[in-house]
Amino acid sequence: MLLPAAAAPAVSPTARSSAPTFNGGVYAIAHRGATTYVGGTFTTATANGRTYPRERLAAFDSRTGKLLDWSPSADGVVRALAATDDSVYAAGDFHAVSGERRDSLVRIHPTNGAVRSFRHTLSGTPYALAAGNGRLYLGGSFTQVTGERRDNLAAFSLTTGRLDPRWRPVADDTVHAIAVTGPRVYLGGGFHLVGAVKGTLRLASVNGTSGVVDPAFKPRVPAEVRAIALDPTGVHVATAGRGGRAIAYSYAGALRWQRVFDGDAAAIATAGGITYVGGHFDNACLTERNGVKGGCVDGARPRFKLAAVTAKGQLASWGPKANGVIGVRVLSVNHVAGTIEAGGDFTMIDGADRRRFAAF
Repeated sequence: MLLPAAAAPAVSPTARSSAPTFNGGVYAIAHRGATTYVGGTFTTATANGRTYPRERLAAFDSRTGKLLDWSPSADGVVRALAATDDSVYAAGDFHAVSGERRDSLVRIHPTNGAVRSFRHTLSGTPYALAAGNGRLYLGGSFTQVTGERRDNLAAFSLTTGRLDPRWRPVADDTVHAIAVTGPRVYLGGGFHLVGAVKGTLRLASVNGTSGVVDPAFKPRVPAEVRAIALDPTGVHVATAGRGGRAIAYSYAGALRWQRVFDGDAAAIATAGGITYVGGHFDNACLTERNGVKGGCVDGARPRFKLAAVTAKGQLASWGPKANGVIGVRVLSVNHVAGTIEAGGDFTMIDGADRRRFAAF
């Protein structure tokens, strides 16, 4: 089953002033209805001129920007979020949430913020979460989950919370991104092989139930994958490396187009045939060539941490100017609010105060 075509959100080049801002980085975004959940390194959120304590987790109404009372507190960085009908899952460097011992993984009530029954231990760092096929999928850099061997990938039952004994593909290095469509799960990262199958360098497709690698999907990705977005046309990835790239592949693994930037591409999202890209870059290259340090060789157009690409791979005019060195870490489509949401370490968009979060 492929993803249904999504209507294009009415994306503005100007960030909305109603969204909350944060005093530390936003690393993850998830949605449940009109609620936007964010996670990161922040300890306060500011909305309507008032500042509230929010320990690395927060939620707000994406239509109005109103900060919600939902405020579980994590004692370490939140790196990934996934929302389902009855829960919000978070993964990161924490060891406790709202005073409850939770090692790197937690399940939270979506409206009252209570920590729920779901407890596992992790020998490493989680980077990605995604829900589908009755499972919560986890990716990162780890070797064990609750004492059982898992090589950078694991899955849990959304019904029982138990570690899935069947879904256990092996990635030989870090998994940074997971995306799900129907029975297929797409994995991106710095790995060389998944399941010892050749042709799975940095990007692979596996079955969502068995974990078996799809041998027909063998894209050739030139650098480490940091983010994945799926739409009816195929698989879109953001890569790091010598300059960053936004690359689109068909579901058969064929290259459709790519855009090169003068810094890492760390985030990607698609809506209405447009691919939105975020990262550390300051320019979009006019060709696919760049230099040793990633600089554009054949000319460039300024794109400060944010850019958009058409369905044919052409650079679109949308290009809000975000500041900072790290820039944008995560992008997400909010279909309820009709916006593209960006999180990261920026503090301004087009000269206006938009600390670490913006909606366009």
